[in-house]
Amino acid sequence: MDELKFRRQAYSEPNSQDPDFLDAAMKSVEREAFLNDLKGLDNKIERALKVDVPDDLAAKLLLRQQLHHHQSQRRKTGFAFALVASVAFLAGMTFTLLRMGPVDLGQHALAHVYHEDKALHIDQDVPFQDVNFQLASLGGKSEMRFTQQPGKVFYSTYCDFQGVQSLHLVMQGEQGKVTLFIVPLEDRMVLDKAFADNKYQGMGFETDNAYMLLVGEQRQDLNYVKNEIKQTFI
Repeated sequence: MDELKFRRQAYSEPNSQDPDFLDAAMKSVEREAFLNDLKGLDNKIERALKVDVPDDLAAKLLLRQQLHHHQSQRRKTGFAFALVASVAFLAGMTFTLLRMGPVDLGQHALAHVYHEDKALHIDQDVPFQDVNFQLASLGGKSEMRFTQQPGKVFYSTYCDFQGVQSLHLVMQGEQGKVTLFIVPLEDRMVLDKAFADNKYQGMGFETDNAYMLLVGEQRQDLNYVKNEIKQTFI
């Protein structure tokens, strides 16, 4: 066996028991020493690989994996909670700003009429004393009341004008029904003397104690109820 073949086999398999390989190693002191060095290195590698595995290694690896997953989920959950809190805070601020911003009374009145359409189909025949009782609880700076019956009142209930408790009435006009909103005076309210959409006519005016908003289908009905109010409301 020549030198090159011997060294290749020695590197690949130093513990080989091939007769030709053993015979070639014995023919030279240098070859024998070289082969012994390789055998020693091979033994060291084998001992290094024979490390005892702890009995609880699998449990520790599983625990480590679970802790890593928990930390990852906690970071994600924390981000989600922060996001939800931010959205809630923004929504709360937006709601507060909307409640504190200017209120277009005419558009708000029209929206109320559509939202409470059932009010136009109810006949409670409300006496003005009951209306006065409701007016007394609005909490205005001064007392608001009717001195006598302002025509027929079909319906009366409280309503909300952007955080301001108000009164919602349905009254008899000259021919048709008219919705009346009585809103306590407040600086952020914006009052238009006339407003309308494709269905309803609207009229707004101010008394000493409140904004009056009239909504109906015919202008003459609005004028009729406005005249009733001016004669009976103080």
